[in-house]
Amino acid sequence: MTTESPAPRRTALDAAHRALGATMTDFAGWDMPLRYGSEREEHLAVRARAGLFDLSHMGEIAVTGPQAAELLDHALVGRLSAVRPGRARYTMICREDGGILDDLIVYRLADEEYMVVANAANAQVVLDALTERAAGFPGAEVRDDRDAYALIAVQGPRSPAILGRVTDADLAGLKYYAGLPGTVAGAGALIARTGYTGEDGFELFVRPADAVAVWEALTAAGQDDGLVPCGLSCRDTLRLEAGMPLYGHELTTALTPFDAGLGRVVKLDKPGDFVGRRALEEAAERAAAEPPRVLVGLVAEGRRVPRAGYAVVAGGRRIGEVTSGAPSPTLGKPIAMAYVDAAHAEPGPSAATGVGVDIRGSHEPYEVVALPFYKRL
Repeated sequence: MTTESPAPRRTALDAAHRALGATMTDFAGWDMPLRYGSEREEHLAVRARAGLFDLSHMGEIAVTGPQAAELLDHALVGRLSAVRPGRARYTMICREDGGILDDLIVYRLADEEYMVVANAANAQVVLDALTERAAGFPGAEVRDDRDAYALIAVQGPRSPAILGRVTDADLAGLKYYAGLPGTVAGAGALIARTGYTGEDGFELFVRPADAVAVWEALTAAGQDDGLVPCGLSCRDTLRLEAGMPLYGHELTTALTPFDAGLGRVVKLDKPGDFVGRRALEEAAERAAAEPPRVLVGLVAEGRRVPRAGYAVVAGGRRIGEVTSGAPSPTLGKPIAMAYVDAAHAEPGPSAATGVGVDIRGSHEPYEVVALPFYKRL
């Protein structure tokens, strides 16, 4: 007897994507646009002009009440009580052994109100963990708000001008990793200056019922600026160029934040205990001594593209593994992120380091570089 998998969920913008001829794909249980035409052209549009994304598959979780800050300080590795209302913080939720359950953005909307945004594939895991960890905090409530929001992002150097045509918000005064309430095309929205592309841009949390009107208004506002709809494919190459980790690739339960080179998000100096503190203190000591592996960038000296799971080699032996790889539309070369032995993490061309990637039995030369590959001016 076989059990059929449930049909993927559709966002409030599903009809709009199909009308645009999007290639759809099942991603984390959602039917999402992969691309609308050329993923390379979508990528380059975001770098030079602006792109419009549907990110409604992300998981919003409300944490409210007089003990909300105290709960999040206990449940997450960051010090969320120090975040001012109107600001956001990149952080992580870990297991007791320090393994990463997910990386998160947490918005403090008011003194006693936070919104935790989890990756789509991990939203239920994060919700369950926060609910369990709230047991000792009767003054905090954890609520699943995934059905309360559609999430639309406009990213790229022209995004402030485009969004400015359809909102009453003070975008010039909105700092990076900050958010404010406002209206977009007449609809109420949380307007956040955040993103996953390496460019300036905004993420707009709106009611699902308002998503189509907001999407259409932004499309019209960006017509003369070269705004294009963008799918998940170019979002992945954009974040890869920007050196941003992806859960399931650079981040897993087998790694601590210190293993991933992101120990800065762990606030070991915050008062009180928090989940994973002891394991993370030990991980910090190991990282300070000599980390076993380091996350590095790799740039191809040829044209062959590395993929996740490919072996990184030097001197005839395996020294690491590719976590993400793709052709870089901006650099015009294949690039990858990889964990390699610390002894081979020093930047340099393959002729000097001997580092290569095993691509179907052929050891292709790769230059080791510091991350990110791309940083906007």
